[in-house]
Amino acid sequence: MSAPIRGRCGFFVERKRRFCKMIVGSGNLYCGEHANVENGNSRRRIQCPLDPKHTVFEERLAKHLQKCNSREKPKPVYYEQNINAGSGDEETLEDQVALGHRSKAELDFHLEKLKEAAKALGEKLEDSVLSHPVLSEQIDNPNNGDSALKHLKQQASILGNMEEIGLLGPNICFVEFGAGKGKLSHWIHEAVKGHQDPHFLLVERSSTRFKVDGKHQQADGTFERLQVDIQHLDLGRVPLLMKTGVPLVGVGKHLCGSATDLALRCLFERVSSGDGPPSPPGLHPAPPSHEPAPPGLHPAPPGLHPAPPSRMDVCGVAIALCCHHRCEWRPYVGKQFFRENGLGASEFAAFQRMSSWATCDGCPDEQSRDLAHDGEVESADEDILNGVLSAEERGRVGRLCKRLIDQGRVHYLQSKGFITKLKYYTSTQITLENVLLTAVPSQS
Repeated sequence: MSAPIRGRCGFFVERKRRFCKMIVGSGNLYCGEHANVENGNSRRRIQCPLDPKHTVFEERLAKHLQKCNSREKPKPVYYEQNINAGSGDEETLEDQVALGHRSKAELDFHLEKLKEAAKALGEKLEDSVLSHPVLSEQIDNPNNGDSALKHLKQQASILGNMEEIGLLGPNICFVEFGAGKGKLSHWIHEAVKGHQDPHFLLVERSSTRFKVDGKHQQADGTFERLQVDIQHLDLGRVPLLMKTGVPLVGVGKHLCGSATDLALRCLFERVSSGDGPPSPPGLHPAPPSHEPAPPGLHPAPPGLHPAPPSRMDVCGVAIALCCHHRCEWRPYVGKQFFRENGLGASEFAAFQRMSSWATCDGCPDEQSRDLAHDGEVESADEDILNGVLSAEERGRVGRLCKRLIDQGRVHYLQSKGFITKLKYYTSTQITLENVLLTAVPSQS
């Protein structure tokens, strides 16, 4: 066993098989976290009731709770619990039973339902693998690894498709859902340099390291990051949008599962549900009304006159879709499409799980694979699937399930007055999740 680093804690962490690396105070052998192991130390450390992963001196607990990073923080003005979650009063999904545990007759039933519903899908998706000159230099950079190059090509194609349908114009606020490090917003910013009044809202529920939007704080345009789950985001109460009143373009790169539905609800359920068609890209909406806010909504910050949600327009959507096996029925925006085709929550549950076959080389659904790795699924369960479909057929069924779920989203956007398309924006060699959902307002 090696000795502790000089000036660092002398406590040996068995789980990590090394000494603690926390810096100690002058004359001490142990850090505050491990001071209770010191001989003769009468001070008792206890687990923090807000987060048991760290401890605190018992006599300092009250003071610690006031500043603990795990304490509940004040909610921002744009936070409204479950505003985009969908109604909880509708039919619910049946218990999530792994596909490998279902009978052959049940699987055959759902496959027949899928085959019948596929008649409503229309034409095959078109290829729209484009690029944009702002990424050309980076794409040609020989220092990029394979992973970085794949992401750059996807971002370039998303921008190329946005430009083709007129979504890279002036006087727009680009709302990037599931922003992560914010790289998609970064490249959109580069593409609209010189345009009047570009704004960027980056929505991400988790704290993210190495964010690229920090370098844009002093650049042309406004970058603002909202650390909030899309499920609880009321765009109509975001101060930047209340102040500027510019129309919105919703974007996302691989917006996972139900996050896509949450984002569409966030954009359309409260924002562009007013009378009349949405404003074309680049045009400001009508002046804001000064009527009182509807009951239950947060008041506007002092000094700002909010535009009511019905006057804030969405002028476009460009979202790269993924992870349909993580979709959920409650927030799903395509329920009406499903019902019009004789489908409901039960069928959605089956299709949602079968959709994973499209991206796992014909294996059983992801949860079944994870359980199998844990030794909880017997090989006989997989034999049931192998007896129904070959690996190639399962891949085809998975892609069909994804397409059906996405078609429900197309139907939803069309009902909002948008021309909507699903396109293959990149090749399967770049990513198997290669479908882009785009929408622009229908012109009168």
